[in-house]
Amino acid sequence: MTARLTELVLDAHDPEGLAAFWCEVLGWSVLDRYDGQVEIGPAGGWDGPSLVFLPSDDPKQQKLRLHLDLRPVERDHATEVERLLSLGARRADIGQGEVPWAVLTDPEGNEFCLLHPVPSG
Repeated sequence: MTARLTELVLDAHDPEGLAAFWCEVLGWSVLDRYDGQVEIGPAGGWDGPSLVFLPSDDPKQQKLRLHLDLRPVERDHATEVERLLSLGARRADIGQGEVPWAVLTDPEGNEFCLLHPVPSG
């Protein structure tokens, strides 16, 4: 028997606010709330991991060792970058140099990347 990845967990100063940001980014919904934590995922359910935001007063001190990579759906890369920035994401320089994707942070400074869409066909 093997294990199954069910959640990715992020500490958050404002779990509700961070959950709202990621719901907008991913088109997801809140699945559960418990003791200040918020879990989000696709409204219809699926077989992949959800995101859980746990309340924490600990400050973020360095680049995350694990980050999320996203790909635009139904938009080109530049349009999706602008949408994410309008939702509260910020551009980030983590020493990546010249790369063909966008390195961004969520409103609490957690890094993520926006890759280019998967070519159709």
